[in-house]
Amino acid sequence: MLDIIWLIPAFPLAGAVLLLLLGKRLGEPLAGWLATFAMGGSFVAAVLVFIGLLDRESEARVAHQVLFTWVPVGDLSVDVGFLADPLAITMTLFITGVGALIHLYSIGYMHGDPGFHRFFLYLNLFAFSMLVLVLGDNMLLTFLGWEGVGACSYLLISFWFTDDKNATAGKKAFVTNRIGDFGFMLAMFLVFVTFGSLNYLDVIEGAELGMVETTATAITLLLFVGAMGKSAQFPLYLWLPDAMAGPTPVSALIHAATMVTSGIYLLTRMNPVIAESADWVPTTVAWVGVFTALFAATIAIAQNDIKKVLAYSTVSQLGFMFLAVGTGAYVAAIFHMVTHAFFKALLFLGSGSVIHGMHEDQDMRHYGGLRKFMPITAATFILGWLAIAGVPPFSGFWSKDEILVYAWNDSPALWVVGIITAVLTAFYMSRQVFMTFFGRYRYADPTLEEVVEAWAAKEEKAQARVAAAAEQAATARAAIDEARGGIAGAESALAEARAELAAAESALTDAGDADEKELKKLQKAVDKATKSVEKAEAAHADAVAAVPAAEATAEAAEAEIATARRDAELVGAGAGKAATASGGSLFAPADATGVEDDLPHDVEHRRHHHPHESPWMMTLPLVVLAVLSAVAGFLNLPFTKWWHHLEHWLEPSLHGNEAHLDLSGSMKWILAFVAMGGAAIGITVAALTYLKGRLDARVFEQRPFAQGWWYDQAVSAFMGGPGRVLFQRTADADRVVVDGMVNGVAGGVGVVGTQVRRLQPGLVRVYALTVALGAALLLAWFLLRADF
Repeated sequence: MLDIIWLIPAFPLAGAVLLLLLGKRLGEPLAGWLATFAMGGSFVAAVLVFIGLLDRESEARVAHQVLFTWVPVGDLSVDVGFLADPLAITMTLFITGVGALIHLYSIGYMHGDPGFHRFFLYLNLFAFSMLVLVLGDNMLLTFLGWEGVGACSYLLISFWFTDDKNATAGKKAFVTNRIGDFGFMLAMFLVFVTFGSLNYLDVIEGAELGMVETTATAITLLLFVGAMGKSAQFPLYLWLPDAMAGPTPVSALIHAATMVTSGIYLLTRMNPVIAESADWVPTTVAWVGVFTALFAATIAIAQNDIKKVLAYSTVSQLGFMFLAVGTGAYVAAIFHMVTHAFFKALLFLGSGSVIHGMHEDQDMRHYGGLRKFMPITAATFILGWLAIAGVPPFSGFWSKDEILVYAWNDSPALWVVGIITAVLTAFYMSRQVFMTFFGRYRYADPTLEEVVEAWAAKEEKAQARVAAAAEQAATARAAIDEARGGIAGAESALAEARAELAAAESALTDAGDADEKELKKLQKAVDKATKSVEKAEAAHADAVAAVPAAEATAEAAEAEIATARRDAELVGAGAGKAATASGGSLFAPADATGVEDDLPHDVEHRRHHHPHESPWMMTLPLVVLAVLSAVAGFLNLPFTKWWHHLEHWLEPSLHGNEAHLDLSGSMKWILAFVAMGGAAIGITVAALTYLKGRLDARVFEQRPFAQGWWYDQAVSAFMGGPGRVLFQRTADADRVVVDGMVNGVAGGVGVVGTQVRRLQPGLVRVYALTVALGAALLLAWFLLRADF
């Protein structure tokens, strides 16, 4: 069965090729099923190889399979070959097993996505790269897989690249990992110079025979730089929290079972070299790991995005694994890697199920009480929480406790920082569970931001009402002035009409004995003047009556101004109060009294939303992972040596470099009880804060924690400011100085060549003359030096 090692990476590679050629034609869901069966086939092959190794004696559990020679260059000969030993197969089993479950989950999660087949192509290619990384029999092949997972992580994190934030997150992961890759490359160069080979078996044999401490130290430190990049340790951790920008199954694959574990694998694989390095090097690894664990844990306690909490948790748990490697506890590191693969994949997939059921909302402040709506997701997520929080008998307790025991054995100071981090882990994971699945259902509640927005809209309306009332008052005052001006005009017109009437009557009286025609004409003038007087009197009466009406309108407008201003002041006070409020707690929604009708339409939409459980393709992986998270601790229970299955299994890959504990059994139990007490404290404080409301959450959710200690912002500010200038000047110097020197030499050679070319015209007589001239010069030289 050991002859089929090549099938393990071949299955996902074949799946990726088929999806590249036929994926669009297969469509949904066939493309997803093809990728899932490819991963399933890889897992079956890994199990068969595991059984084949298990049949051998412990010392003989190594299978080396060479497919072909890849790089035959002088003294450097690199094969494409696979090395199957306990370490590689342990990695392979959970990569393919958990990977297959994530593929199955993705069929349901990515339903309806236009890039469905492309997503599964990337997943299969990612799995193939990771398997090459852990199965490669030499560092160059490992580096090929190392770069492969880096490229695939870029493609998957930025899968929804039309969103600038996702595209930026993918670039951030890709660029940050290049820093670590530089360390890995230099380590490879130094390994080849030292051992004349990149093959792990040759390197391990050479290290066991003995090597210069300085060289071992340099190689270990360079490998550590590479591991810090891939496994997200401070200061290169900042790409991992942003990796959650991709679809949730990507987060589960990267954060749990594949890419982030590669740094731990590489250091464990090279443990004979680490054993030959200076004593301070493993200590440095341990302190960087435990600091990263604590640093990330403080950030996690103040995050509200359900996936971001898990992302910082991954950084913290990886820190525990580096702590284990630095203290020589390689078995504990791999043990925690395995249990972490189970419960972290479970938690990420569970968060995806929640997001799927909550209309893509990732803010835990909007959740609450979801266990009633999503019972399977809630039950499995709770099992994952108990595992990572360190509650016995779940798997995380055993693996994390073993790391803490080795930390105490190496340095009590390391243990203190580790136990504080463990307490914080129990706290922030409990906070996540309580905010999501317990308490009051809050999705329909208006958020503080929405209440502030509603008050702002209402205040705007109130101010608009004041402005309208003021405009109405100004119009009314203008109407009063116009009415009063109309009275004067009407009086003048009336006087003029009366004068015309008097003149007409006087003319009629003076007519005396005029003829009848003339009298009729004068009478008509009198009648016309009389009507003009009547019309002027009516206009005057209307003008007089318009004044009180205009005054009444003005009074009403002034009253409206006063009322509108008073209402605006009340609205302004309410808006100011809302803007300075700390927000609705988990136990009471944000106060929307007074603005119920002004809330955004999203609030009404949420009130009609009903959370729902995910389909079976998503819940089945949750159930399987929950079972594994509960029982995986039995791989390496501390009660007797017989229970140390993983330790016995990994022994051939550690070459006797596993640290030995100098602690009594009673001391181990004391440390275990302290760890249990720490988990209990973290869970209790979280319950008092987020279930009972007896403690103020603001005490824990400090701004520096929420902002990630501003480290990411500081790096971005540097890269976008002084860093950009520095890099540009470096590029300019390279172009002017380095390229200038090279180009100058090339230009000088060209000039000399041009001059020399004139001596080579291709004419035989010129060559003959040159030979003759040379012979004459030589003859003259000999004659001058001759002693006659």
